[in-house]
Amino acid sequence: MKALLSFLKQIAFDIREILFPRMCIVCNKRLQIEEQLVCSGCLTKLPYTFYRGQAENPATRLFYGQISIEHGSAYFYYYTGSNSRKILFALKYHNKPEVGLLFGKMMALDLNTTNFFKDIDALIPVPLAPLREKQRGYNQSEWLARGVAKITGLPIWTDVVERTVENPTQTHLNHLERRRNVEGIFHCTHPEKLKNKHVLVIDDVVTTGSTLASCIRAMQGAQNAKFSILTLAQAASPASLPGHIIPDFDI
Repeated sequence: MKALLSFLKQIAFDIREILFPRMCIVCNKRLQIEEQLVCSGCLTKLPYTFYRGQAENPATRLFYGQISIEHGSAYFYYYTGSNSRKILFALKYHNKPEVGLLFGKMMALDLNTTNFFKDIDALIPVPLAPLREKQRGYNQSEWLARGVAKITGLPIWTDVVERTVENPTQTHLNHLERRRNVEGIFHCTHPEKLKNKHVLVIDDVVTTGSTLASCIRAMQGAQNAKFSILTLAQAASPASLPGHIIPDFDI
């Protein structure tokens, strides 16, 4: 019976692939059976950071003078014209939350052989304002957190901090304007839950660190709480990027 069901599922999959072929969200070429969302060729070309949670890296240095964090990491670089840009657009604007799930797992696998998750108690995705989340249909940072949770087994807390202000987009703001734009937009709803905890705050992109810093500041009143950060992407200039190769992992 199991063999028959497996055979029928394979037939259904093959028919679906013929009628509705899955396409790479980056290059729009047809995906192979073993590929998910992004083809192996496009994955190879992603500008990975290879920070892997090292104590000092360009992601952690963004927070110097803003807040104190235990450690931080970003998975790949983001810049205009990059393949990573198309992945972020699919996640944020093209109704593909499954992109967050896949890349959340990939981020976690990249860090799982390090001590990055060693004393983390919970994952906290940076919240969206209720109206924006309703319009989008989901919070992309929460889907990234779901992917990380699949690999690490860590719980996701979405009830300890909320976004209380629908601030304007930061796309065209400079560093100082970004800081002012996100001041006081978050509120910690359950500081007691954070007591003596080390939480990993997850977001999709870090540029100046202002949004993440503002989110963490809202929670810093919790007794003896510690914070680390993880983002899918870090904004960068293409001219500053090192050479890159694809990491070895299997989803």
